[in-house]
Amino acid sequence: MKIKPIKKETDYQVALNEVEKIFDAKPDTEDGDRLDILVTLIEAYEAKKFKIAPPDPIEAIKFRMEQLGLKPSDLAEVLGGSNRVSEILNRKRNLTVKMMKALRSEYDVPAESLLA
Repeated sequence: MKIKPIKKETDYQVALNEVEKIFDAKPDTEDGDRLDILVTLIEAYEAKKFKIAPPDPIEAIKFRMEQLGLKPSDLAEVLGGSNRVSEILNRKRNLTVKMMKALRSEYDVPAESLLA
């Protein structure tokens, strides 16, 4: 197979098949270099073709709370009180920029998730 840009689905399938054939190639060999190039091309194609939208901001907050074992009361100081936390988690109040910055800073919630 001649290596070329992946522009359409058939190119993508050919590249995947080629990767499958040389998947166990050793680094710093001809097949290892070929594998590296093909994987890079596949990743670039997939990034364009299969974009993943960031999650809903509230779902992102809830997911992070679950990861860190936090309760809604744990967010009260960052978001301005327990009533405000309840309103936000129940979608009755929008996040402010200040709240988003605090969530990003204190709990490492990705900014792109909070801005969605």
